[in-house]
Amino acid sequence: MKVAFIGLGVMGYPMAGHVKKSGTDVCVYNRTAAKAEQWCKEYGGEMASTPTEAAEGCDIVLVCVGNDNDVRQVVAGQEGALKGMKENSILIDHTTASASLARELHSDAIAQGKRFLDAPVS
Repeated sequence: MKVAFIGLGVMGYPMAGHVKKSGTDVCVYNRTAAKAEQWCKEYGGEMASTPTEAAEGCDIVLVCVGNDNDVRQVVAGQEGALKGMKENSILIDHTTASASLARELHSDAIAQGKRFLDAPVS
């Protein structure tokens, strides 16, 4: 199984680390590349330069960013994860975002043959 983790902030960094420690192949993306480089040195995963690149070939894409606008950018933006995800892969959003955004992302994912789960953490 291959997993992408997008967003290596206070919560995402250790969450991605736990996924990697479980033996899963992980590719990370973070807007601040230095943070992704640091994570890769610590955990030994791969680093992508865009969310699209991170999501390519992954079975699951996990997102943990700051707010609705950040989620839209990394998921559905010009270089968003949905563009790189394969059919039937699963997008899981851990961002504590609005219910309307969750419905929007669900619709976008389903329309593109992907699946979506809203799983916020706080």
